[in-house]
Amino acid sequence: MTQATDPQRPGVLCIGSVLWDIIGRCTMEMQRGSDMPGRITRLPGGVAMNIAMTLSRFGMKPALLTAVGRDPEGEELINACGHFGLITDYVYRSEDLPTDRYMAVEGANGLIAAIADAHSLEAAGDKILRPLSDGTLGTAAAPYAGQVALDGNLTLSLLDDIAASPAFAKADLRVAPASPGKAERLRPFLSCTRGTLYVNLEEAGILCQAEFNDSESAAKAMLDRGAARVLVTDGGSSATEATAEGAITLVPPRVTVARVTGAGDTFMAAHIAAEARGEDRQTALGSALKAAATYVSGEPPL
Repeated sequence: MTQATDPQRPGVLCIGSVLWDIIGRCTMEMQRGSDMPGRITRLPGGVAMNIAMTLSRFGMKPALLTAVGRDPEGEELINACGHFGLITDYVYRSEDLPTDRYMAVEGANGLIAAIADAHSLEAAGDKILRPLSDGTLGTAAAPYAGQVALDGNLTLSLLDDIAASPAFAKADLRVAPASPGKAERLRPFLSCTRGTLYVNLEEAGILCQAEFNDSESAAKAMLDRGAARVLVTDGGSSATEATAEGAITLVPPRVTVARVTGAGDTFMAAHIAAEARGEDRQTALGSALKAAATYVSGEPPL
C-alpha cells in the first residue's frame, strides 16, 4: 500500500480493476476477421476506475482499493488518478506485479471483442482490502459504513469472502460483474442476499441460467434467485430496478452510439451518485440512464 502522510477520507470506496484501456474504434460495422481503419486510444480504465471517475465528476470523493504495479505504466496510472481527483492513498502497490491492461475492438455495431488482463489484481487478492481491517478505514469490530462500489474482476473466492465478511457488514454495497464472462462471480451475493447488483440482460441470464427478452423479467428472476436488489439494463431497450417492494422499468433516451466500453460503469456510478443526492428510485434510475446515454453518444459527460 502506498504511504500517505495525511490520507483523505473518502466519500465512497471503489474496489476492483484500475488499469489501462487500449481501445480500437472503427466508425463502420465490423465482423469477425474484419481489418478496418480506425483509431486506437489508451486511457485509464477498469470497472473500479471508470466508476470512480464518474463519481468524481458528480462531486463525490472516491477512493480506490486496487493493485497497481510500480512499473512506469503504474506510476503514470497513479498520476492520472490524481488528475481525475481520485484518492489513491489506499492502493496496494506491488514491486513484482505489472500494471493490468484491457484491450477491446469496437465497431459501429458495438463491441466486437475484448480481453481483460487483470491477473495482477487477482494475484494481489485480499491484500487490496487491508485498509478495511487494519484500522485505516475500518475493522471487523467497527466496519466501514459508507458506500462501496465493487467489481467482479476479483477472484470468486475473494468475492465469496466479501459477501460474508463482517468488514462489509455495514457498507452500502454495490456490485457489478465487470463482463458477461465474469457474471458467475456474483453468485455469492445471491446466496447471501447482499448488496445491489448491476447487470445487463446477458449477465442476468448467465446468473439465472435462463434467457430473457426484457429487463423486467430478468430482474424479477434475479430476485427469485436471492438478490436483495438488482438493476438490469438492456442496451437501448429498457432498464429495470427491482426490490421486494416492486420493479420500476424505464426506457433510456435514444442516441447515436459512438462508444460502448464503460457505458455500464457510467450507469452504475450515475445511479450511486443520484441516490447519494437523495433522489427516489424512479428519478435515480432516470438520471443513470440519461448519464449512460450521454456517455454512449460521445458527448461530454457533464
